Amino acid sequence: MSGNSRTVQSSQPGPHPDLERVVRRHLSRPWQGPVAAHTRAAFDLAENWRARQGAQRPLVLDSGCGTGRSTLVLAERWPQSLVIGLDQSADRLQRGGRRFEQLPDNLLWLRAEAGDFWRLAVAAGWRLAHHALWFPNPWPKPGHLRRRWHGHPAWAELLRLGGQLELRTNWPIYAEEMALALACSGHRAETAAYTAQPPFLTDFEEKYQLSGHQLWQLTADLDAASVEDFEHLPVRDVGFQEDAAGH
Repeated sequence: MSGNSRTVQSSQPGPHPDLERVVRRHLSRPWQGPVAAHTRAAFDLAENWRARQGAQRPLVLDSGCGTGRSTLVLAERWPQSLVIGLDQSADRLQRGGRRFEQLPDNLLWLRAEAGDFWRLAVAAGWRLAHHALWFPNPWPKPGHLRRRWHGHPAWAELLRLGGQLELRTNWPIYAEEMALALACSGHRAETAAYTAQPPFLTDFEEKYQLSGHQLWQLTADLDAASVEDFEHLPVRDVGFQEDAAGH
């Protein structure tokens, strides 16, 4: 894969000024939009799959998995866990199915709208061990705040799923906003620059690294505090750490 990707372009110089207001609104008002029929069907399939595989096994979610390269990495990394990759594009998932021949039996790919799937999972009492958000579309225009996961109505559902959250991105403002949204939701995040090394986790990670982009990683333990505590916590300053190369 050649390195020819442009860096994220945005007129937004830093975290969105409406971020805290939007986050607090979504935490205080349950999301009541309709659930897409194909996502409900995908969730039913996932429930049946978990029952057959062993619902007591640790659960890992790879939201926005694209062609599923990242889901395969996670399934091989944690063979005792059940790993589900979600993507809204059937075409991307089909390309992944053609690309990877032998798949571990602890892996499941599903076409689903992630936010809807999270709501169904919370309602069913799911709790995650790990949740990967690796290189999602950052929606960089200022008017796109509510399309980013930390500004989306599904934000509270993401938090309630719990587990170890890991975000990877090539747009530092996206990571900074996520850390700030977590802070005013009662969770502490660690954010740092990193340099990816082969074997790469996702196609995007490979493309961005070969294009010379600085990459960022955010981690947070969503089991360490409750969503209900958010009203008492101010938004904290977020300090970005340098990677070993001094970036």
